[in-house]
Amino acid sequence: MRVDIMRSVYNLEPKYRVTILAREEWTGSPGTPPVVKGLVWFTDGSRTVEGTEAGVCGQSVNRRLSIPLGKHATVCQAEVYAILACAYETEAQDLPEKYVSICSVSQVPLKVLQAAKTTSPLVHLCQQT
Repeated sequence: MRVDIMRSVYNLEPKYRVTILAREEWTGSPGTPPVVKGLVWFTDGSRTVEGTEAGVCGQSVNRRLSIPLGKHATVCQAEVYAILACAYETEAQDLPEKYVSICSVSQVPLKVLQAAKTTSPLVHLCQQT
């Protein structure tokens, strides 16, 4: 198993925007918040006694994935991997959508992806994809 560490790299011009919504923005009005548009994906990372999994649900494309990551991956790594899987699935679908919204219930992977500096190959790959 590879180690998830490398020399620092910088992501100074990301191709994406991270928006962290307050609970009121989701629960205050019916429907999806206006910043969520285009293809909509939902992600989740979880850990059980059996191991860690990344979960992906593509609402717009009716696609669901459950990806086992073994016993050593953290929940944050699973969340980032799930976001990366959404990016790969979006590329594979080759749909004409201009926007893609990936929704996560965890702020940690979003803040990690938003950071300008990373030492994680997984995070760097996700930022580039």
